[in-house]
Amino acid sequence: MLATEAEENIMSIDPNVDCNIKIKASINWKKMNGIIPVIVQNRHSLSVLMLGYMNPEALEKTLSEKRVTFFSRGKNRLWTKGETSGHFLSVHEVFVDCDNDTLLILVDPIGPTCHSGEKSCFGEHAPSHFLNKLSDIIENRKTADTTKSYTAKLFQQGLNRISQKIGEEATEVILAPHHATHPKEQIAEESADLLFHLLIFLNANQVSVDTVIETLANRNNKK
Repeated sequence: MLATEAEENIMSIDPNVDCNIKIKASINWKKMNGIIPVIVQNRHSLSVLMLGYMNPEALEKTLSEKRVTFFSRGKNRLWTKGETSGHFLSVHEVFVDCDNDTLLILVDPIGPTCHSGEKSCFGEHAPSHFLNKLSDIIENRKTADTTKSYTAKLFQQGLNRISQKIGEEATEVILAPHHATHPKEQIAEESADLLFHLLIFLNANQVSVDTVIETLANRNNKK
């Protein structure tokens, strides 16, 4: 199949609209003997959370209730992720691949996905957006020994000092192109410092990086 043809066959289905009928009709259930693999991904961090399987009934329930429901091959029944733990996977968007035999579901996870307590069934080292990983590191270092952790010390100094650091780092970014022997490298270095301190600022104000990313995405969608 040509790449352009494949791209045309990939469908993104918003669970809030009636075109869910289209995704159900597009899946080649016969080819897959009535059960298809489903990749579940955190829509913000892009971390792969788990792999499960669906039959037509599980997909119908997933789309109608907007919570991921799988078909358990071991128990031979439907099971909604989180039905006992309360750690549901709220459906944001569903994609069917170019061969019509696999789904990708973007979700907002409520609590950890894995029964072990990890965010992902693939463990703490599952690939995700680095800004989310860095945000987690900052959160973990808030209460660290201030004599050993710059981050902890900055939190101890308070919001005014954190805000001041953002101003200082922003100035360094502005000046980097004019005073650096290697301006591109210097801009990258100073921008990294600015982003790091901005993440600390967001944490101090209890605003997640996911909220900022979603705000940007919503602005783009309005265009």
